[in-house]
Amino acid sequence: MSTGTGTLPPDEVRVMFDRITPVYDAMNRVMTVGLDQRWRRLTARAVVRPGERVLDACCGTGDLAVAAEQAGGRVTGLDFSRGMLERAKRKSSTVEWVEGNLTALPFEDESFDAATVGFGIRNVPDLESGLRELARVLRPGGRLACLEITRPRGLLRPFFGIWFDQVVPLVGRLLPGGAAYTYLPASVRRFPGPADLGAAFGRAGLRDVSWQLLAGGIVALHVGTKG
Repeated sequence: MSTGTGTLPPDEVRVMFDRITPVYDAMNRVMTVGLDQRWRRLTARAVVRPGERVLDACCGTGDLAVAAEQAGGRVTGLDFSRGMLERAKRKSSTVEWVEGNLTALPFEDESFDAATVGFGIRNVPDLESGLRELARVLRPGGRLACLEITRPRGLLRPFFGIWFDQVVPLVGRLLPGGAAYTYLPASVRRFPGPADLGAAFGRAGLRDVSWQLLAGGIVALHVGTKG
């Protein structure tokens, strides 16, 4: 397993994200031409209701957790990278930040009204297990939103291939932990497309699953409800 295959053991993924913490936010803005914050706000609004308890899993440096809090949620942000969590803590003192693993969430059944994952489910070694864990901690009727990079099929496909598969890894080589930006496009290539991810939501016990493609199909936002 290597960065070039888009598959790494969990401990190596954790170390990789710890290393890129100092440049993570800046690279997100560069890679998405500044649109990633808008997508996170859209994700939060899709499932968060004022006063509800919300889990943001794979929270990274906390941007989606903060968006969920701004939408009125009482938010817990979880990540297994200590470096990412340290950066997240600078963004909100009222979000509860928890170090933990998505495939073994440290929460009781039916603990949350909603859950979000932004650009993180792709890094979980067992997608089906991760989705089942998210469904487990949702109350009946609770909602899950997952924002993830996908590969466009239309006119943007050639541009996406050049930008994401060539330019991003090249820029990444100049930065701390640059191997992460070789891993990133490879992980997108091996990740299920929108329809297959929607089917995985259903197998995890989520119903009324829908998704919308953003930015010409470069990003997909999936939403499902626990039955």
